[in-house]
Amino acid sequence: MELQVIDYQPQHAPYFEKFNKAWLEEYFTVEPFDKWVLENPEEAIIKTGGSIYFVTSNQKIIGTVALRYIEDGVYELTKMAVDKESRGAGAGQFLCQTGIDKARELGVKKLILFSSRVLENAIHIYRKLGFTEIPVEPGTYKRADIMMEINFTNN
Repeated sequence: MELQVIDYQPQHAPYFEKFNKAWLEEYFTVEPFDKWVLENPEEAIIKTGGSIYFVTSNQKIIGTVALRYIEDGVYELTKMAVDKESRGAGAGQFLCQTGIDKARELGVKKLILFSSRVLENAIHIYRKLGFTEIPVEPGTYKRADIMMEINFTNN
C-alpha cells in the first residue's frame, strides 16, 4: 500500500470527524471536548495555529492526524485515526511519523500526546518513534492514563 500525506482542506472535514468518532466509539466514548474539536476542526485546530493532515492510499483518504497548538513551542499530537478497513497496514505508524516530522518542520520544541494504556499497539508505536512517558496532566481527557512527549531540544 503506497501512502501519501495531504494537507487539510475544508472538504476533508467529514473524514476527520468520521474516522475519529468511529475510533473513539469503538474503544471509549466521545467526550464533549472531542465532539467540539471533531465538529469544528477549523476553529479548534487550524485557526488556533495547528494543522490537520490526512493519509491517502490509491487517492482514497484512509486516516488523519492533527497537531494542536498548546503554547509557544508546544503542540499536541492528537486525533489520529485510521479507517477501520485500512488498519493493520502501517497507516497509523505512518501518520504518527508524519505528525512528528511536521512538528519538527514547524520548529516545535516539545510534542505531547495523551493516550490510554489499553491501546498497547499505539503505545508501542509511540515509544518506537521516540516518545517517552511523562506524568499525566489531569483533566484533558477522561480516558487518558498515559502522557508522552518528544522533546526536540534534546535531539
